[in-house]
Amino acid sequence: MTLPTLNYLSCPDATGSHRMAYWQWGNPHSAHVVVCVHGLSRQGRDFDVLASALCERAGPLPGGIRVVCPDVVGRGESDWLTDPMSYQIPTYAADMLALLAQLHAQSPMRTLDWVGTSMGGLIAMVVCGQPGLPLPLPVRRLVLNDVGPTIEWAALVRISTYLGKAGQFDSLQEAADAMWAISSGFGRHTPEQWLALSQFMVKPVSGQQAGPLRLHYDPAIAVPFRQATQASTLQGETMLWQLYDNIAARTLVLRGQDSDLLTAATARRMAERGPKARLVELAGVGHAPTLVAADQVDTVARFVLT
Repeated sequence: MTLPTLNYLSCPDATGSHRMAYWQWGNPHSAHVVVCVHGLSRQGRDFDVLASALCERAGPLPGGIRVVCPDVVGRGESDWLTDPMSYQIPTYAADMLALLAQLHAQSPMRTLDWVGTSMGGLIAMVVCGQPGLPLPLPVRRLVLNDVGPTIEWAALVRISTYLGKAGQFDSLQEAADAMWAISSGFGRHTPEQWLALSQFMVKPVSGQQAGPLRLHYDPAIAVPFRQATQASTLQGETMLWQLYDNIAARTLVLRGQDSDLLTAATARRMAERGPKARLVELAGVGHAPTLVAADQVDTVARFVLT
């Protein structure tokens, strides 16, 4: 598997600016760009298997493909924000618009696709559901991975029990075991697959390569998350459905059959209204599919590359 390059861009904010990191795979000059945006407490290297597969399958195509996987601010190699209340979807959506503008300036895009897991899908709904936003070009195909306009309150409560508790670990294996205890909904993985997913989820506490490890993200991302109420979540649901109904991109919804965040009823509604998404349900998986299993990778790759 080839490796991605690490890149940065400066994004404006209320205090001046912050730096967002992104991982780029494939042909950096390709006019076909696929942006992959991760979930709430994850980071861009979650998409290593999918990005590598997309590059391999697109290899024979003219120009190949460019796969871009950002570390949303506060995560991975990106900066941490001064104001914790800025860790919300509007900030993330603005950063993605800045990213797309930079990618287009570096090498003009003719095709733009988006894969969004959980939070990455919510960001996509904001970006794709507002026709007046300054996108370089419209998103052509959109993958919403186990997320929709209706988000189950019980799932948010479950996530709040561990979000922001960065912890400290003596080894990568210890960290991987701790993360698996709260991530079994991701579905069955081999020990090797889970360790590969876990290695970019931790950083040395001291900033040096050796020593104890901590989770990669700013614990303050939990501050605005915990201030949400069931009432405010229901109010946001109305706005999200309006955004979803405005989406013009051809849309694929992936749902883990055991998901507690995206119900079967919500997924069916997504197939019936707005972009009338194609729905694929994955057995033995909850929230959220990691896009590591061969059938998941194949489903997304076929949708994006067909």
